[in-house]
Amino acid sequence: MFACVCVYCAFSGIGLLCLACRNMQRAEAARQALLVSHPTAQATLLHLDVGNMRSVLRAAEEFKQMYNRLDYLYLNAGIMPNPRVDHKAFYKGLFSSNVVCMFATGEGILTQGDKVTPIGLQEVFSTNLFGHFLLVKELEPLLCQIDHNSLVIWRSSNKAQRSAFSLDDIQHQKGREPYSSSKYASDLLSLALNRHYNNRGLFSSVICPGLVMTNLTYGILPSFFLALILPVMWLRRIFTNTFTLSPYNGAEALFWLFMQKPESLDPMAKYHSLTSGLGNNYTQPHKMDIDENMSEALYVKLLELEDTVRKKLRDEDLDIKTKN
Repeated sequence: MFACVCVYCAFSGIGLLCLACRNMQRAEAARQALLVSHPTAQATLLHLDVGNMRSVLRAAEEFKQMYNRLDYLYLNAGIMPNPRVDHKAFYKGLFSSNVVCMFATGEGILTQGDKVTPIGLQEVFSTNLFGHFLLVKELEPLLCQIDHNSLVIWRSSNKAQRSAFSLDDIQHQKGREPYSSSKYASDLLSLALNRHYNNRGLFSSVICPGLVMTNLTYGILPSFFLALILPVMWLRRIFTNTFTLSPYNGAEALFWLFMQKPESLDPMAKYHSLTSGLGNNYTQPHKMDIDENMSEALYVKLLELEDTVRKKLRDEDLDIKTKN
């Protein structure tokens, strides 16, 4: 699934799509592919690296100069750096009753690396959660308007597990599953955004694409082994509909949410892309393992961190001016 932030604006019934991406070459390729299938589409590009807070602030300002309305904000960007598989646990899990959960979530077999960004944030937390949070805050004037409702859509994961997240370590500096932690945090944050912004016309929802075979997935396991297990995974889809496998199937919930009224969606639900054994795609809500108190506590911590980051950026700008 193409890692980018997508924004959709409707003006007089005409939809405008903006692809906000870090890699502009891939963004242009995606735009051209879109125009081939939809020649009348209006799609623009915006450079955005959600792991870089200066890039987030610049992109948000540029967007606000171009548009005065924002209807849908798809937060699809994310990273899982240096994923590693415990091969002994993997082979053992293949013949256990936990095999479906293992494939769907990586539980017990998958760990990831992480590093600190120049501004002092954990890279996975910064890219998968905090950069998106800061973007939403920056675009608040466009998302919160009295004449229409807007929807923020977070791409979460089956790996969003409560056990991987701690309020005492929201950046997951001490753990080995930063991706899982960041995705669970996005579930919590979505709930908090609904609590704080619904009365201003901003709504938030979470989706899960299911098990999708992407470049990231192919990079985790050896190619010869993937060639062996892919037929098995296709067969298992007869029994478990979370094996969406293709990015097209995985995007089903993203499209389904676009067709709904934001105010009709359940803030406690994660909307899953599912594919039946016959290849039919559909969306189904599943209640998330989250609670109000934890989501509010995370929201407060993110607001505090936002103040800290903004102050650090201002201090850096001041130092540069002083030196010049």
